[in-house]
Parts: sequence; structure tokens; C-alpha cells
Amino acid sequence: MIILMENYQLTQFALFNSFTDHQLFQLKKVMEFCSLPADMVLFEQGSLAEHLYILLDGEVAIYYKPYDGPPLVIAKILPGHVFGWSAALKRKGYSSSAKTVRDSAAFRIKKSSFSSLCDLCPDAGTLFLNHLASAISERIENSHLEMLLLLRNGMNTNSEG
Repeated sequence: MIILMENYQLTQFALFNSFTDHQLFQLKKVMEFCSLPADMVLFEQGSLAEHLYILLDGEVAIYYKPYDGPPLVIAKILPGHVFGWSAALKRKGYSSSAKTVRDSAAFRIKKSSFSSLCDLCPDAGTLFLNHLASAISERIENSHLEMLLLLRNGMNTNSEG
């Protein structure tokens, strides 16, 4: 498991690849390392959105529970990707749940730390927010296909019975 990441290790993830050493140093001030065992629920849908996570190692499943059915896996998060972005969007609660699939490691950033990052190092804060916006919009675009497949599978299941 990764405990301390050097700058060159971080820049291998697209989220960090254009940061200077100084910017990464400033960013690491607001990030907390988390070692996450398999099957750990990180947050529940509707719970207070307090942290944004950046997965470093392992895998996390994102679940959405519709009011009229069981929870559905809507995304699998792999290393280098972000989740829990309800906190970054300053929403009150998470719109989905997250649970580790296997032993994992992540950085997490408190919702309140986003403004302090921009105060501490405006160029690092702006760059991070730009990268985060790109990551979120890419994830939303990819989730369209995942949702379409879920709907198609549901139709195939219903037509058989």
C-alpha cells in the first residue's frame, strides 16, 4: 500500500500531470492519505458530503439507490480517478454511495479545504479545479453508456419473465 507519494508518482495520474513541484507541495497540504480495507463503505447516498476522494490504488464501486428498487452499481472507480465530488460541488449530501471493492488507498480532501487551497496557492487551486472539472465531466459522459447498459439489461430481464 502507498503511504507517501512522491511528486513524480503523483504526476503519473492525469489529475496531477501538469502540476509543478511547488503546486503539488501546496496540494498535498490539503490532502489526507487513507488506507481503505475491502468492503468499506466510504459514504452513503444522502449522507453529509464532506470529502472528495482521489483513488491511488485499488477499486471503489459507486452505488445509486432509486426510491423504488435495490442499489445499482453505476460506476467502478480505478486508480487516478476521483469520486465523492458532491463535496467539491459544495452539495449538502452525496448523490450516491461508495464502497471499496478490494483493499485500496486514496487521498481525501475536506470540502472546506478547497477554498484554503485557492488562498494558499491560487495557481495550484485553479489548476486543480480545472483538472477536477475535466474528470467530473468525463465521468458523467461515461456514466451515460453505463446507465444505458443497465437499462437495456433491465429490459432484457423483464421481457424474459
